Amino acid sequence: MNRKQSRRATGQEPSVTPIVLTHVVISVTDAGTLDVTVDGAPYPPPQEGIDWTRKTFGALLDAITVDRTVTARIEVHETDGSVFTDIIRARRRTTPAPPKNDPEGQRGKRSKKAREPRLIEVTADGFVPGEDVAVAVIVSHTDATGTGAARTLLDKDQLGSLVRDGTGEVVLFGRVSGTTHVRPLP
Repeated sequence: MNRKQSRRATGQEPSVTPIVLTHVVISVTDAGTLDVTVDGAPYPPPQEGIDWTRKTFGALLDAITVDRTVTARIEVHETDGSVFTDIIRARRRTTPAPPKNDPEGQRGKRSKKAREPRLIEVTADGFVPGEDVAVAVIVSHTDATGTGAARTLLDKDQLGSLVRDGTGEVVLFGRVSGTTHVRPLP
């Protein structure tokens, strides 16, 4: 199908196609503050007289993505001209369990004891404060703290044989800084 046929099939010209992914552009200034636009409109900090900075990067992403319920494309333009791009995905929504005092929710079901997770902690530092840090064997993501450290807890039971045979490794990757740490699974 060529471009002309594609336009006819959707009934829309490219210039009127609606934005379906929030587009965030963050420009780092020489003073270290962040100029932020969301879908082309300025995005000021929540309080007047306070600037967005690298230190508030995590809070900025939380505010824009409404605590990770909205997916957004993030572009960070550094003062040296480099550009970092990432997609911050919305977390999956989960359906709440029926209340414990709900007889219909309990009827016909066997009582199961809730399993406590057996957690593994993996830490590393050198990340940009507040940046999104990918955790691979990609089972989760975490954010760097205000000091640039990252921490994640992993459930040993979810990692199965990687933990049992001692061959597993975890990668922490800073989406903005490019900082990468590889750690063996304990």
